[in-house]
Amino acid sequence: MTLQNRVNPWGKLHQHPSKKAMLMGNRGGRLHNSNKQIIKQWATQSWIHCLTKFGNIKREVFGDSYSELFFLDEATALSAGHRPCGECQRKRYQEFKKIWLNINNAGLSISAKEMDKCIHQDRINAEKRQHTFQANLSELPIATFFEYASEAIVVYKENCYLIWSFDGYQKKIELPQNLIVTVLTPQTFVKMFDHGYVPNFHSSASLKIK
Repeated sequence: MTLQNRVNPWGKLHQHPSKKAMLMGNRGGRLHNSNKQIIKQWATQSWIHCLTKFGNIKREVFGDSYSELFFLDEATALSAGHRPCGECQRKRYQEFKKIWLNINNAGLSISAKEMDKCIHQDRINAEKRQHTFQANLSELPIATFFEYASEAIVVYKENCYLIWSFDGYQKKIELPQNLIVTVLTPQTFVKMFDHGYVPNFHSSASLKIK
């Protein structure tokens, strides 16, 4: 049974057989029923991405605990609104938190719960859909996802744009620099990219620019 637990850059959950995910994560709890069917999009505002392996922990996917979700890479997870986990990715989380505090003028410290509340307002709009915004393509930093011709495209390098898929990045696409696009990555995360946070990409990205 293929579970509905693959997350795309729009933050939507899909049934897809791909095994290419670099990261897993969750949305604060259990989203599935006893038949392992998704019945809600999130449990709490704590949306995180995690390592697929951590210590000796072994889990039954879609068991009695939270619903395990899977992401192609960190750039995808961030576009979907998921921050690094503070347990299995402690160092990464601390780096993320430091930059987040800096760009939001939030002082020297903040609880994960308070930060998640702020991030949730940036990723979900009043209609409970992904919050997007318009921007000039030339102004978007590396790792930002945007929508073009119904595809999710990522800024991989300066003037280098790649088409995303569950199985990896498919090909490079040429686009005019003055294009106005719909940005999928939450605006706070885009600002973080501009201030030194560098998300990890799936290995397929580097293969598509050679």
